[in-house]
Amino acid sequence: LHIAVLASILSLIIYWIIRDRNRVRNLNGKHVFITGCDTGLGNSLAKWLDKRGFCVIAACATEKGSQELQCCSSLSLKTVNLNLADSNSIARAVVFVTEQTAGKGLFGLVSNAEGTAPVGPTDWLRIEDFHSVLDVSLLGLIEITLKLLPLLKKAEGRVVNLTNAKGLMAFVGGGYSLSKWGMEAFSDTLRIEMRHFGVKVSIVEHGFFKAEVNSDIIEKYLFKLWNRLTPEIRDSCGEKYLVE
Repeated sequence: LHIAVLASILSLIIYWIIRDRNRVRNLNGKHVFITGCDTGLGNSLAKWLDKRGFCVIAACATEKGSQELQCCSSLSLKTVNLNLADSNSIARAVVFVTEQTAGKGLFGLVSNAEGTAPVGPTDWLRIEDFHSVLDVSLLGLIEITLKLLPLLKKAEGRVVNLTNAKGLMAFVGGGYSLSKWGMEAFSDTLRIEMRHFGVKVSIVEHGFFKAEVNSDIIEKYLFKLWNRLTPEIRDSCGEKYLVE
């Protein structure tokens, strides 16, 4: 029993030593670019890293989001407007990040893109419904990652892609699950390729949070989809199908 206790204590000591060796030192001057910082996880992470001394560049979709974040952060935190469905907006954000890093490279890129609606039965959807989600949550993420890779390679930084673990189960029609599966594949491939350049790629699969899912919005989109269906599809489904 004494040997087991000593072995456990020794294991903990070794774990602490290894953990502390991997801890990031000298945070000043290390730039981290985070997308989706208006609310939720991106907003919380931007504040958390800012308090710990990182040079945070937070991308917000709205001017209101930028102003509210700046009001409760240090002067070193910078914000930039970003619409991941717009290549011109992505290009402007990349220029801003390049100017802010001033030749040092980018220590971290955290992608927190969330395009969810519309969701619904697949035969209720049109191709533009898939685009409205995939253009933000997958293609926009890929585009901004590709354009920031030179800065990440220069700093031997890291890419962290936040994804909802429930998106790995195809439990609903539309682009939501597709975008999550696609993000996993893109990240896994990028991880292998970037290892040669000292760039790390990670995926953080989080669960659902109350703030993320608004059932009223989902219901609104479902009725919108239902109302635009052809009479033939509505008749084949029936009112009971809609309610269930």
